[in-house]
Amino acid sequence: MSANATSLPLAITTGEPAGIGPDLTLMLAASGQLPEGCVAIGDPALLRQRAQQLGLDVPVVECAPGEPLSMAQATLPVWPVALAAPVTPGVLDSANAAYVIKTLEVAVAACQQGLAAAMVTAPLHKGVIIEGGFSGFTGHTEWLRDACGVPEVVMMLATDVALHARGPEWQGERGLRVALATTHLPLRDVADAITPERLTRVTRLLDADLRGQFGIAAPRIAVCGLNPHAGEGGHLGFEERDIIEPTLTTLRAQGIDVRGPYPADTLFTPRHLREVDAVLAMYHDQGLAVLKYAGFGQAANITLGLPLVRTSVDHGTALDLAGRGTADPGSLGVALRLARQLSQRQKTNER
Repeated sequence: MSANATSLPLAITTGEPAGIGPDLTLMLAASGQLPEGCVAIGDPALLRQRAQQLGLDVPVVECAPGEPLSMAQATLPVWPVALAAPVTPGVLDSANAAYVIKTLEVAVAACQQGLAAAMVTAPLHKGVIIEGGFSGFTGHTEWLRDACGVPEVVMMLATDVALHARGPEWQGERGLRVALATTHLPLRDVADAITPERLTRVTRLLDADLRGQFGIAAPRIAVCGLNPHAGEGGHLGFEERDIIEPTLTTLRAQGIDVRGPYPADTLFTPRHLREVDAVLAMYHDQGLAVLKYAGFGQAANITLGLPLVRTSVDHGTALDLAGRGTADPGSLGVALRLARQLSQRQKTNER
């Protein structure tokens, strides 16, 4: 796992310390599946303890941002952040909320200072962060938006097959890119959040990053309706007729290939998916339930609209699996490969 001298490291935040984030990072390191040039951000003592619990022989080597990474096989370089309280796998403690936030701050700073190529985040627990004093916290995506000082970001998940531009392997039901118009909102608040302004910002950003980050020259975006049957002409809701359809008409006039709105229950079928490069869903579970059925454990989360590259896993903290060695590190591996791919394309685009 030697670091490539021509590339900056990928910074992995190890997430909720009582969850599987530390486990997944250690498992990839022990199996030799951690890509070249990766560094974890977390408490070295926690990682050593967890490695022992998992029966993994993974030397944890402390270093600082900007220092060369260890070149030894199956070694895990770590940028240290100290826990506030001891950790038992599977047992949450809000005392460590600030620790989790600090790992994110270290990763963002490293990316902004040119000391990391990208950040890859293991799952955190939103409830613990809120109970630990961060009352406005709603998730990685929104926190990164505010930390980076950008007005809008978009959450997009992609299955491993869909991490590349269209090719013969694109099969619709297996290859999915799903972006969200709204993210971590209670369902009763979603309809009020679907405005022409939000849809315009999100769609433009999605189109721009499909071009810039994914190298798709002319992205084709399918848009879900909010209501069953996409509103049935106003009989099952007015949002499609009065908000979504007029907004899409305006976007098409501006040169964005956006289609719909379609009923979500028929859009997410192979025949329709083969015709587009991404789907824009109106709310979290409308899009992500389908994507996770198609590729759970082999998909990654990407935050579009940031001045840095951030990817993440497609799952949560899995407290019941922490410290047992039975968690699947597949999604973290996908997120790491995608982060390297996107950071390399970003560097190419900047030339």
